[in-house]
Amino acid sequence: MAELSGTDQVVVVGAGLAGAQCAAGLRQGGWQGRIVLVGEEPHAPYDRPPLSKEVLLGKADATTLDLDFADLGVELLTGRRATGLTPGVLHTDAGDLPYGTLVIATGAAPRALPGAERAHLLHTLDDALALRALLRPGLRLVLVGAGWIGAEVSTAARAAGCEVTVVEMGPAPVPGALPAGIGRAMAAWYAEAGVDLRCGVGVAAVEPGAVLLADGSHLPADEVLVGIGARPATGWLAGSGVELDAAGAVLVDERLRTSLPGVFAAGDCVSYPSARSGVRLAVQHWDHALQSGAAAAAAVLGAQAPYDPVPYFWSEQFGRMVQYAGRHGAGDEPLWRGSPGEPSWSVLWLRDGVPRALLAVDRPRDLAQGRRLIERGTALDPALAADPAVPLKSALAG
Repeated sequence: MAELSGTDQVVVVGAGLAGAQCAAGLRQGGWQGRIVLVGEEPHAPYDRPPLSKEVLLGKADATTLDLDFADLGVELLTGRRATGLTPGVLHTDAGDLPYGTLVIATGAAPRALPGAERAHLLHTLDDALALRALLRPGLRLVLVGAGWIGAEVSTAARAAGCEVTVVEMGPAPVPGALPAGIGRAMAAWYAEAGVDLRCGVGVAAVEPGAVLLADGSHLPADEVLVGIGARPATGWLAGSGVELDAAGAVLVDERLRTSLPGVFAAGDCVSYPSARSGVRLAVQHWDHALQSGAAAAAAVLGAQAPYDPVPYFWSEQFGRMVQYAGRHGAGDEPLWRGSPGEPSWSVLWLRDGVPRALLAVDRPRDLAQGRRLIERGTALDPALAADPAVPLKSALAG
């Protein structure tokens, strides 16, 4: 490959969804210079949500993104890990790459459980294929963490005939994302699926053939998977001048610019200011990666629009589609549409009558309408909004 140089060259480091969208968006947006997309994994950019769904279920072996980088004129460098950054130069384990503009999109890495070297993590395509090969009828699988990954892997493992136990330190599933009352409603799904859910207890150690819990009890385990969240993959930025927050996320402004001139960031590794929410947000979901990757490309091309979408994510678990839009906070009033004992239900969070967030379980119309109302800041009539038979778009305040 020819020597890389020139200020018209953009290097995008991180070949996940955010990085791939950014590289494609740059070319499609009219960037005439060189674009280099650098990825740590050996694979071409692929989609991650299907890893805990279609791939584990054996319905797919690959989830490659539908982007032709050669046709776009984007140079894709796989199997190349970022090791450091100095102004104008990205350092990698395969040599230096000069840049005129850099976009950081290295995502997040799953949190490991200290002392649990025998446990599996689920983050990459290779992780998913390796775990799928282990799932079989009668396998005793212990999942640490009843978050979204824990629920989705439980679903696939039960479909494969595994005996599944989920251990969660919090009082109910998804303790970091939803109030305990809603999490407890979801706990019934585990029981229905034949999953042994144990909340309020931590893991002391992963031993050969067993998991030792903090209460002293042992769980037989042929395999163990840890799903306790992820942290920004930004350790390689130490000493670079790119400012990080306490959690390691890259601090960006409303146009996704970092503290280092000519360096932008997108995806799971960033913390961005949200005027809509009134706080900085660090979001680690597919929709944010998609949108922020495109927004970073637009910002490099000179767009002035601030990045501040309504956050959105979804999870397919135990035969249900769970969707969430917005961001609820302390003081927001929850309003139920239906009951968790019914096949479908939703929860709205209101502040002064204005919807701030919505959780929908098998109610896609609620999600679609609620997302638009959150974006517009439209006040609702709480009595009408609480009636699941009334479309949200018809529940406006008089």
